[in-house]
Amino acid sequence: MKILLVEDDMDLAGGLIKALRREGFTVNHVALGKQAILSVRSEPPDLLVLDLGLPDITGLQVLESVRSLKLALPVLILTARDGLDDKVMALDSGADDYLSKPFEMEELLARLRVLARRLGTSMHSKIELHGVLLDTRHHEVAVAGQPINLSRREYMLLMALMENAGRVQTKEMLEQKLYGWGEEVVSNAIEVHVSNLRKKMPADLIKTVRGVGYTISKTRA
Repeated sequence: MKILLVEDDMDLAGGLIKALRREGFTVNHVALGKQAILSVRSEPPDLLVLDLGLPDITGLQVLESVRSLKLALPVLILTARDGLDDKVMALDSGADDYLSKPFEMEELLARLRVLARRLGTSMHSKIELHGVLLDTRHHEVAVAGQPINLSRREYMLLMALMENAGRVQTKEMLEQKLYGWGEEVVSNAIEVHVSNLRKKMPADLIKTVRGVGYTISKTRA
């Protein structure tokens, strides 16, 4: 799941990026409101975490522009402004949730899970296919009841394929889900991750659609 973080405090942004990536999110970050609008238009994220006090335009202006695009994009306001009027204005302007700084990371993650549920994603629950159980809340994987250790990107790859079971995921789609801006992606990175993941999964779980990408079927052949 991809998050766009709009935050001009670079120290806070750096800490959030590290924490969110540890939780299995792909995170892109911008510090300016106009950059955020361009990013949403060109590459819509799954979730938007938005500060109100930005250097160029206000977070509310960003929110207004984003909502004009008519996207089903959950928006969490993350700001030091904790007055009731600020909260009401943000929520009335189209925000889905509002979290005041300072905050605990666990609360932020819980609120993101709530927003993900509104998207109809399975990030908050468990997915089971062909003897593989993926617990997307606790980031645990089991095969035939036995826990399996996966790297962060192996886990993200498996989640992307299982959440989209029955649909082919292209290499480009998977790269976007596994890597954020500025992260180096070698040309065969997805192929390597798929190869490593296959060694830990049941035979034929991940199928190659030649010239297109990869998929996991919803039902057994």
